[in-house]
Amino acid sequence: MTVEHRHHGELGDVVHGLRLRVGRRVTRRDSRFWIGVFALCNGGLSTALMALGARVTGEPLVFPSLGPTAFMLFYQPTSPAASPRNTLLGHLIGIGAGYLSLRVFGLAHATPALTGGVTWAWIGSASLSLALTAGFMIWLAVPHPPAGATTLIVSLGILPRPLQLVALFAAILLLVVQGLAINRLAGVPYPWWAPRSQRT
Repeated sequence: MTVEHRHHGELGDVVHGLRLRVGRRVTRRDSRFWIGVFALCNGGLSTALMALGARVTGEPLVFPSLGPTAFMLFYQPTSPAASPRNTLLGHLIGIGAGYLSLRVFGLAHATPALTGGVTWAWIGSASLSLALTAGFMIWLAVPHPPAGATTLIVSLGILPRPLQLVALFAAILLLVVQGLAINRLAGVPYPWWAPRSQRT
């Protein structure tokens, strides 16, 4: 069984798109190589663009949960969790849950947990934010696993200010736009919004 068939609907779509662009059949032997090149180039480009944006604006546009989101967008672009809807709404839920948790536990202006020490209040904030993020992503049918890291970034006080949260979401939006552009240019049927399996 080939790599393409084992991951039908995900890597199979990437291989199919690469066949269209490379202009020849991507064989079983070299499909893994081309998928790796595709993920490597786009993962590096994503980080470079975010770092450049952070340098120019002075805002935190590079943060840990961007890494797994970028990996999903360029390794499994047609999986439901990588769709623009799930990516944007999942991270938005994570940001909202994280900020709400900070407020509930009175930590909006506290020293971040990673530098000031982990207290019971920080444990409560992190636990509540992750629980809310997981629950609401399931209830709204927009699962996106990297959003679990985003909510902890907020609920542990790493990025607690509203302006930082706007910058955080802007970075995610830019990544999705890049994913849409690159995947479409590569011939990968990356969805415009909702996962293909959930469209009516």
